Amino acid sequence: MHQSRLCALLIDCASDVDQAAQFWAEALGRPIDPDHPGTRGNYRMLETPPDEPIVQIQRVKHESRVHIDIETDNVSAEVARLEALGAKVVDRLERWVVMQAPTGQRFCVVRVQRPGFPKNATRWD
Repeated sequence: MHQSRLCALLIDCASDVDQAAQFWAEALGRPIDPDHPGTRGNYRMLETPPDEPIVQIQRVKHESRVHIDIETDNVSAEVARLEALGAKVVDRLERWVVMQAPTGQRFCVVRVQRPGFPKNATRWD
């Protein structure tokens, strides 16, 4: 048994991360959170309430796109569940797994990131 839920919306940008963060902060009405531990290097976090998904802007080397993160209390079990649905592993990194849906979209499976887990999570037996 494990649990998972939507964790985050990641905005990947191939340009200046500060300009991108400023645009998305204004567009979404969520200020940049300079004190968040996730705001560092190529990453900028927006302030979001605990019951909303995280919004992070990240500088990337690939084309700009948007992807989601699924957080779980068992990354290996969640990856296996998603592979059984037709997703494929693209890359296994130290703390997360990049996957691709059968329809081509990339997404990540990450360990628990937000407070309150497992609230709103689905339990998978």
